[in-house]
Amino acid sequence: MNSIRVKNALLALMSSCCLLTSGIANGHGGVAFEDDLCVISIDFLQAHFTVFQPETRQDEEFCEDIPDLGNAIFVMEYLHALLSEMSLDFRIVRDVNEVGRFASWDDVLAIEDLEAATVFYQPAQIEPGGYYRASYAFEAAGTYIGVVTAQHPIEDRDYNAVFYFQVGGRDWGTIPFFVLLLLLAQLGYWYSNGGFARWKEKRLAAKQSP
Repeated sequence: MNSIRVKNALLALMSSCCLLTSGIANGHGGVAFEDDLCVISIDFLQAHFTVFQPETRQDEEFCEDIPDLGNAIFVMEYLHALLSEMSLDFRIVRDVNEVGRFASWDDVLAIEDLEAATVFYQPAQIEPGGYYRASYAFEAAGTYIGVVTAQHPIEDRDYNAVFYFQVGGRDWGTIPFFVLLLLLAQLGYWYSNGGFARWKEKRLAAKQSP
């Protein structure tokens, strides 16, 4: 009965780890993977989203986590023609409230001093060529929140995309904790099924052999 309980716990932990890993692979906030491309959703509007670090990573493309400090170039290729008619601004803020990968527009509004938390802001502008481009030189590693705001060309309406990203190394979140639990559960399963007793017998036999 104990081995069944341990088995069930092991399966539950494996499922949790898979879900968490899947959550990381699917992106943060307004950014997601679709057909091996990184796509940002600004409400119902979408654009291919890519980050380059040509000074350190040549032509490598990133869309979630930025590996190095220094200059990063953010590029959005519009997938909806309406975006070419809309005025867009782009803001990068430090994740001061540590909301992490589940950052939302409400979390941005909850920042007490948004200006103080902002490390970069590019004012609203229209980019009719089908691309939006911004660049910022990161001076500190850490976790950040990107905010894209698009203003409707006719109606008094704004659309927002909010996404979390890590600079200077990947943020593994709670994954190490769950991996540790998984290892402990595996150890418990091995112990409850006589693995420890068999190991002791083999060790004793090895000592007694000439």
